[in-house]
Amino acid sequence: MRALHADTGYLLYRLGLRSGQLFNTFLQESGLRLRHYAVLRFLATCEGALQRELSAQLGYDPSAIVGLVDDLEKLGFAERRPAPDDRRSRIVVLTEDGRAFLRDTDQAGQEVTDELLTQLAPAERETLHTLLLRAAGNGLA
Repeated sequence: MRALHADTGYLLYRLGLRSGQLFNTFLQESGLRLRHYAVLRFLATCEGALQRELSAQLGYDPSAIVGLVDDLEKLGFAERRPAPDDRRSRIVVLTEDGRAFLRDTDQAGQEVTDELLTQLAPAERETLHTLLLRAAGNGLA
């Protein structure tokens, strides 16, 4: 029988848990969690998204997206607006305060990644990132 740490899937799981813990600690002062941060980062890449698109792209349950967007609206980091092509639908867009929050947290986010990957040289980190993107294929947004 293989040792637990010989299982790549388990190692990825543990690394993901540690990453989530570090990011949530870093975000604690803002009152946000990693899931909020992921929504904000996604919204920074587009002109807005329907809540169902956020759910599909981020892999979160649709009911969780509603609560996350509600939280972000209360903080002024995102807002719901009528969709340009369908006034019955609402898109979620990043506000200027949301963009400022992301700018202000860029360095801290990099520090979290640095702590998580402290055992890897810069070239190894880049290789890891490239390999993870390839392994994820279309499975990640």
